Amino acid sequence: MKVIENNFPFEVIDPIAENESYRKEINRPIYHIHKWWAKRLGSVFRSIVSGSLAQGEWPDFHTNQNYQNSVVLDPFMGSGTTLGEAAKLGAKVIGCDVNPVSTFLVRQALTNVDTELLQQEFNSIEADVRDEILGFYTTMVPGSNEPTQALYYFWVKEVVTPTGERIPLLSSYVFSKNAYVKKKPVAQILCPNCGEVFTARYDSIDEICPGCEQHFNPQIGPVERTTVTDSQGNKHKIRDLIKATDHAPEHKLYAIMALNADGEKVYIKPTQYDFDLLNQASTRLAELDHELPLPTMEVRAGHNTNQAKGYNYNHWREFFNERQLLTLGILLQRILQIEDVVIRDHFVCLFSGTLEFNNLFCSFKGEGTGAVRHMFSNHILKPERTPLENTVWGVNGKSSGSFSGLFKSRLIKAKTYLDAPFDIVIEETDGKKKSSKKVCSDPINHALCSEYEDFVQHDRAALVLNGDSSNLPIPSNSVDAVVTDPPYFDFVHYSELSDFFYAWLSNALGDKYVYLARPDSSHENEVQDKDNASFARKIQSIFEECHRVLVNEGLMSFSYHHSTIDGWMAVYSAVTQAGFDIVAAHPVKAEMAVATPKSLSKEPINLDAILVCKKERTPPVIEDANTEIESRFNSYVERFGLVNRHLSMGDKFVIACSTALSVASCLRMSDLDARALAQSTVNNLVYDSPQLF
Repeated sequence: MKVIENNFPFEVIDPIAENESYRKEINRPIYHIHKWWAKRLGSVFRSIVSGSLAQGEWPDFHTNQNYQNSVVLDPFMGSGTTLGEAAKLGAKVIGCDVNPVSTFLVRQALTNVDTELLQQEFNSIEADVRDEILGFYTTMVPGSNEPTQALYYFWVKEVVTPTGERIPLLSSYVFSKNAYVKKKPVAQILCPNCGEVFTARYDSIDEICPGCEQHFNPQIGPVERTTVTDSQGNKHKIRDLIKATDHAPEHKLYAIMALNADGEKVYIKPTQYDFDLLNQASTRLAELDHELPLPTMEVRAGHNTNQAKGYNYNHWREFFNERQLLTLGILLQRILQIEDVVIRDHFVCLFSGTLEFNNLFCSFKGEGTGAVRHMFSNHILKPERTPLENTVWGVNGKSSGSFSGLFKSRLIKAKTYLDAPFDIVIEETDGKKKSSKKVCSDPINHALCSEYEDFVQHDRAALVLNGDSSNLPIPSNSVDAVVTDPPYFDFVHYSELSDFFYAWLSNALGDKYVYLARPDSSHENEVQDKDNASFARKIQSIFEECHRVLVNEGLMSFSYHHSTIDGWMAVYSAVTQAGFDIVAAHPVKAEMAVATPKSLSKEPINLDAILVCKKERTPPVIEDANTEIESRFNSYVERFGLVNRHLSMGDKFVIACSTALSVASCLRMSDLDARALAQSTVNNLVYDSPQLF
């Protein structure tokens, strides 16, 4: 019996996971080599993998463990968290994902590359294209006789009323302020009359422009929520004005953050120099358009893309202005000339990751923090009314989300982590907790494989696949543990979002890799369904395949949470119909708090449940289901109380549902009876009333 079947030491894991969650990209850099959604905490999955393979007593978290004779599978590999953590524990790993972007990024994340070779190639790319790219991002700072480097460009969408009036979509004329305004109240203000840029308090309601002496309230712009007011006081629906055109909204450049001659940041009003530079970029793009590897894909209709399409963004290239298309195209064209395939693919991955910070859906976060708010801060592709344009390459380490900055902060750190994979240590002295890093795993140097026949030839190997996980190209009974994090019922549709990256990747490498040659990143069998029955059916087929490839005594363990009974029942049905019992359900820290229905809106879910599943066997004797559930529930609540962990109503909902369904599974309950048991458990233990959830 594996140790996770009996217990999960969340009291030990939670503080480590909590600390990791604050700066995940620093504490687990290999999973942040590129954007992916719903990344799980590495410390939690290290524990799940360890508990799914170890027998006897739980190993100490920071012990260097070695499961070199074990094979761990993740059929929903996403960013590769399970694979990385299992590899750190010495196991051989198999990962599969239906999404080609996932497959591409995980292959780069797990490939060990000499950082000196990466640095040499970066230096070569820099010598070839940096000056050309940054040449399109210069400006004239007042008082300077020579162009200086711009850092960021502030744009605003404009709409045109039926009378022909052009209106900027500004809800306020305060366009830049510090993230900590109480300490640093100085902000940047835009004059609505002459476009002058000047400083004032962030909360000022009465200003006179130093350029034209216009008297105005900076807090009030022409936009209020979804409407815009014209100069005559008439209100218009923004979406109606945009839909009346046949193109994506036009933009106006209104401010620039630049470096002056002393290297200090200044805000300036754009001049003719800046508009001439934009025209030069447009002309150059027209000359090179057909030879640059630019995206041609259309934006598919879908839950996560419909808002963008409502703004007439119908092609992925429309997410970029002409200067961005030109400079990104020049950079990618140079990267594709790299002869070493492994090095080339790493730089393509870095380039792809740079895209999320260099497009018209980015915005300004403010002073005192990373300047660029990336485009995926919302799970839907929400059109940004005031986009921020980055410089693509980056300026002297002062630009967030730039190619040169991400080379150091993402790519090099990820490769360094492979050589010395550390974990977080929490120590308490005099009532104060301090964290440090400890290398407690061997280097990750697994042979990267694409075929099972190659995989079995290596003592340490990673088989990274793209395709439908309900039909894996591996033998039966060949996997010792399945550890995964399946998609959640009715949550984000990843392929609709990943198409943003795929539109560039397929153009760049579609002739090199079959999985990047599809029309888009979707797949008919991807598990992304709002319909309960369809979701359960698709995930069941993958669990059935896990049942086939898993050894008889092996475990399938996965993290899950949901805020509805329907969401839990979809998973219960899939697990039990696939031939598994849920032998345990353990609560643990989730990646982050999640939104819940209105009834729980002030009670977020901070927990995942780890559902531990085993091939059907003789079930344990449970004399009274309700008594057993209440005992387990109270035990978990008490354990959280002993470590001073507050449980929200949403957290208790997760514990109650997962515990009830574990008991229902062992009693071989039908879906109908299991639903009734889960519902009564929630009513009695969470709400303490007979109301329906």
